Amino acid sequence: MQLPAPTWRKSSRSESQSNCVEVAPIGNGAVRDSKNPTGPVLHIDLTSMLTAIKAGRFDT
Repeated sequence: MQLPAPTWRKSSRSESQSNCVEVAPIGNGAVRDSKNPTGPVLHIDLTSMLTAIKAGRFDT
């Protein structure tokens, strides 16, 4: 059985020539490089990541 292809979404703030990532609802979330759509996919918990970003856990 083959699963349907995920729907990838790019940020509305991205321009066509900009470096950006795309996200898709695969499990808890997945991201990929928009310039390499057939390349590797990083599966992450997007909710936890966004919570950590908002809390400043990645600030230097």
